[in-house]
Amino acid sequence: MVELPSEARCVVIGGGIIGCSIAYHLAKLGWKDIVLLERNRLTSGTTWHAAGLIGQLRGSSTLTKLAKYSADLMAELEAETGVATGFRQNGSLSLALSAERLEELKRQATMGKVFGVEAYMVSPAEARAKHPLIDLTGVTGGLFIPANGQADPANVAQALAKAARQRGVRIFENTKVTGIRQAGGRVTGVDTAAGAVRAEFVVNCAGLWAREVGRMAGVNVPLMAAEHFYVVTDASPDIPRNLPVLRVPDECAYVKEEAGKLLVGFFEPKGKPLPDHKIPDDSEFLNLPDDWDHLARELELASERLPILKRIGLHTFFNGPESFTPDGRWILGEAPSLRNFFVAAGFNSIGIQTAGGVGKAIAEWMQAGEPTFDLTSYDIRRCQPFHGNVTYLTDRIGEALGLHYADQFPYRSPSSARGVRTTALHERLGARGACFAEAAGWERAAWFLPEAARARGEKAEYRYGWGRQNWFEYAAEEHQAVRNGAGLFDLSPFGKIRVEGRDAEAVLQRICANDIAVAPGRIVYTQWLNRNGGVEADLTVARLSDEVFLVVTSSASVLRDLHWLKRHTPDGAHCVATDVTAGEACLAVMGPRSRALLAPLVNTPLDNDAFPFGTWREIEIGYAVARAHRISYVGELGWELYIPADMAPHVFDTLVARGAEVGLRLCGTHVLDSCRMEKAYRHYGHDIASTDHVLEAGLGFAIKLHKPRGRFGDFLGCEGVLRKEQAGLSRRLMQFLLGDPRPLLYGNEAIIRDGRVAGYLTSGAYGHHLGAAVGLGYVACDPGENAGTVLASTYAIEVAGEQVPARASLVPFYDPRSERLRS
Repeated sequence: MVELPSEARCVVIGGGIIGCSIAYHLAKLGWKDIVLLERNRLTSGTTWHAAGLIGQLRGSSTLTKLAKYSADLMAELEAETGVATGFRQNGSLSLALSAERLEELKRQATMGKVFGVEAYMVSPAEARAKHPLIDLTGVTGGLFIPANGQADPANVAQALAKAARQRGVRIFENTKVTGIRQAGGRVTGVDTAAGAVRAEFVVNCAGLWAREVGRMAGVNVPLMAAEHFYVVTDASPDIPRNLPVLRVPDECAYVKEEAGKLLVGFFEPKGKPLPDHKIPDDSEFLNLPDDWDHLARELELASERLPILKRIGLHTFFNGPESFTPDGRWILGEAPSLRNFFVAAGFNSIGIQTAGGVGKAIAEWMQAGEPTFDLTSYDIRRCQPFHGNVTYLTDRIGEALGLHYADQFPYRSPSSARGVRTTALHERLGARGACFAEAAGWERAAWFLPEAARARGEKAEYRYGWGRQNWFEYAAEEHQAVRNGAGLFDLSPFGKIRVEGRDAEAVLQRICANDIAVAPGRIVYTQWLNRNGGVEADLTVARLSDEVFLVVTSSASVLRDLHWLKRHTPDGAHCVATDVTAGEACLAVMGPRSRALLAPLVNTPLDNDAFPFGTWREIEIGYAVARAHRISYVGELGWELYIPADMAPHVFDTLVARGAEVGLRLCGTHVLDSCRMEKAYRHYGHDIASTDHVLEAGLGFAIKLHKPRGRFGDFLGCEGVLRKEQAGLSRRLMQFLLGDPRPLLYGNEAIIRDGRVAGYLTSGAYGHHLGAAVGLGYVACDPGENAGTVLASTYAIEVAGEQVPARASLVPFYDPRSERLRS
């Protein structure tokens, strides 16, 4: 038996397909002294029982890139290792049983064009020709992807393990990690029953046990297992070989053929969570008890869709654990509280088909010190402390499994485990018709049902769809109120970070690309950049005093931004950063009549000379003392009022009482989004992220390359900006306005430039003032190609297979000179 080494550069915890992939990719990058520790035997957690479906076209650009790479890697592994992976590209067929699902599949087909994945729609008859076992009752069409297929998950993992060994990785089975060592905020190794291993890096790929391993390190890894079911039939000569993988999401089922048998798996609407205490500590290759009653409806639907199931026997009823996360997204990246401790877990049943890409992404992140893929949506820094609460996870995870095959409607919010975080105005907004959506656990008013509609018995709740949803006209009225009168938003969930100390200015000058050395009372819009010039944060900084600043960011980004700030505060700097989000409410009064609304209520002049744009003042309003920030995310005259949370209800009542005289309208986040889209304001995580260069994002105006060099040196990313200036832009973020008022844009639609795919939309919304849907997206261009040439092209946006002519612009369609902001 090989003795466990006392030291390694990197310890990978977990011998499933993810751990094996990361170890392999690190070795491929040239890393030495990599040790992989598996508590039992390789693949014995969840990899061994996975269905092994391989799909290359996923719901986001990042997922699609990683899945496409994974499929390519599987095709190479057999040649590299001699291990048969069972990978075959027999295609996949997804069926639609409704007009809404058909729209979803058409949008996926369009996305395939963007990423070079062949995908095309088929008629019911064509679907039957590809999969002769299906009954066509209710089928409205389908999507066929020829390059998709299936593989043997355990063999793929073993192939990765062998390839890793060939490159020097040492793998130890039956070696359970019992503790994580750390010092000075940095991981230093692991403890096992066989001894300790010192390490510079540790990667938590422990699957079902990733949350437990995270606890050892003091790191929140919010996931929980759920029971995942499939059945396997007896072999039959009536089952054609090499059938495409079949997905019928409207009936919660997937089907694959293997050796003349059918495996039929399910993602039922309400899954069964499996808390840690129900998983035996020493379990491997775990097979949970049958539960035929739980799947009665799904089994019946499957037998109707595939009549052959009524004639052949079932060989196996399998029930195994599978890890899910509260928001259905992976947990990836370096832990914010522990340097060099990486996590790759919570794959929500798509770990097999993306394992290769995830291994590459994490290995490159560890090598470069920052992500090489846009992993913002999957970054562990999005995870809130409450996400790891066992009761919360138990209540949410069943729905998380069910949403896997639910209609992927835009704006869909989960219905379980709600009401975790509410603002001080929650009850008041609810009483006035607010329909709430969830963001980072916060209940945010998304739109308001007018009093007349409530009187008719309508309820403030979503009716989802791909077309104009039930709130569309109400949001249009809110939008026009902001453009023509005054709107009131509760923006209390905005993240707020107080930065203070003798060196606070010097630290922020180092981190911010804009110039923060301004007088107290000023507000600065800025980005935080990585060394390549990619955007790590997009926010405002208000200088409250000589030594105190307030950073305002999105609710989803506050923990990420706090981590970035602390990570890049130089050792010894006299500077402290504190999350004060919950302590202050934020009420935003926006629109051309906002000054008329506020003027009689406050003790401070609001004219342009006394209170210019980009400044803040302390005010008295009602009985409260507050800060008024003259800033706007909707592109109108307006103020954000920052108030102690306990006084927010009083200030709200004061504003609403006065608002009756000027036509004030309560507004939700849909209008915040539609107004910012008309103004072409970027949204972090959609339009800009760590892999998007700040100049290509059109944010060069907020970069101050020649600001005074601070005590801690040039600002982060300065050299990356200079390099891009010299090399020229290879793409540009542009705004698009459809020429037809009927289609809707949500993001991921293809941008067609002069008849060819040139990019995709990063976000979209309906521009109620402009009269059509508006989108933002990056357009590929030749390095150094000037703006005039880019704008001279003819553009269209492909929406669900239909190309819609569009106007393109590099400046906002709405108020391009920002005159209304400063009016």
